[in-house]
Amino acid sequence: MENVIEISDSEREETSSASEMEVDLQEVPDAEQIVPKDAATIAEEKKKLGNDQYKAQNYQNALKLYSDAISLCPDSAAYYGNRAACYMMLLNYNSALNDARHAIRLDPNFEKAYVRVAKCCLALGDIIGTEQAVKTVAELEPQSTALSTEQQAAQKLRQLETTIQTNYDSQAYRNVVFYLDSALKIAPACLRYRLLKAECLAYLGRCDEALDIAVGVMKLDSTSADAIYVRGLCLYYTDNLDKGILHFERALQLDPDHHKSKQMRSKCKQLKEMKENGNMLFKSGRYREAHVIYTDALKIDEHNKDINSKLLYNRALVNTRISALREAVADCNRVLELNAQYLKALLLRARCHNDLEKFEEAVADYETALQLEKTPEIKRLLRDAKFALKKSKRKDYYKILGIARNANEDEIKKAYRKKALVHHPDRHAGSSLEVRQDEEIKFKEVGEAYAILSDARKKARYDSGQDIEEQEQADFDPNQMFRSFFQFSGGRNASFNFEY
Repeated sequence: MENVIEISDSEREETSSASEMEVDLQEVPDAEQIVPKDAATIAEEKKKLGNDQYKAQNYQNALKLYSDAISLCPDSAAYYGNRAACYMMLLNYNSALNDARHAIRLDPNFEKAYVRVAKCCLALGDIIGTEQAVKTVAELEPQSTALSTEQQAAQKLRQLETTIQTNYDSQAYRNVVFYLDSALKIAPACLRYRLLKAECLAYLGRCDEALDIAVGVMKLDSTSADAIYVRGLCLYYTDNLDKGILHFERALQLDPDHHKSKQMRSKCKQLKEMKENGNMLFKSGRYREAHVIYTDALKIDEHNKDINSKLLYNRALVNTRISALREAVADCNRVLELNAQYLKALLLRARCHNDLEKFEEAVADYETALQLEKTPEIKRLLRDAKFALKKSKRKDYYKILGIARNANEDEIKKAYRKKALVHHPDRHAGSSLEVRQDEEIKFKEVGEAYAILSDARKKARYDSGQDIEEQEQADFDPNQMFRSFFQFSGGRNASFNFEY
């Protein structure tokens, strides 16, 4: 930074006069007298002390001394210039800009003050202010290169702003944040850039980061409508609709033309109303109407992951009530894409998988749920799902015979008679080898099914999910079962004929 120590001609004259006065006093040693210093002399001493503190990087002390000098001599452009430099080192660019501009009003040809104006404007993101100050310095000193860096930075900043706007308009918010970070390296004190970054972070679901920025700006300016808007946006995206509405209304009180706050207040109220209506319809059993409301609410704001995940979960619940289990699974899938920790959606999807007899998927979901929350209920559900999976891998003897699980003894016998006659190898003696082999397998399965379900003990074990001994299965002869059945049910001389 340029040397802030400036000694005026008047200072040199005052110093010279002071030296002569000291000589005069020495000539009259008996005449002790106090010579009061004028305000300008004291101010200059304050400035010098301020310069010393500035060089020692004690900027707060330097600031006080420069302020004292200004109080004593408020018409000195140099003092305001020095204090502006001190404010810049303290990163207080607004105060520095005010002092530099005041210095220019006192001395329109004060080149260093224009340099400081350019630097402050650039830090604050004021491209036009920077360019005007650069132009004035060039007019005052055509050969000056003091602001060549700032001139190039202002051009870069203008290009960045164009890129940022293009990406913002296309809702490419990640790109906006990336380019804003570059812009903030050039203009670190630009509140407009900070708040735009916070807004985009909120859209991306990074509400904690966005809120930190908004609160930081509000500490600097509690009446910033943009900062209050961003804070409301964070509340909205974390499903705190009532507080979000209050913030948008506060922003509109400060700035009645704040277009974004108007839009978000309307969207917030609409979502709140639709959520409440959908929940009321669901509780009253009007499921299809609730389904319509939740579907329409999901169209309002695709960026609100928190609210949309809850709307999707609610619609999944509705789908289970109207027996649309596959649609319920699809909704749960979307919920978990938005929020992988959404335990209720995970448990609901597991239940749907179980009802759809997709037991492996059900087990996987319950295992994931148990990692999220180890409760006795989830442990029980996982146990049941594993048991159902184990059962599902056995042959379904009820299905093989084509009967319900509550079929009685007569129904089991009738089913076996019908299936055994359909699949008996003799019936397919004239068929191809492939067909004969297939029918033999089915004939054996029909016999196995009857052997288990016609035996009360084995049936009870099978129904309870217990394994049937492999030895019992290995000793089974379907042809013997067939002969025994028809002899028992039709007498010793019972016979049957296949129709070919």
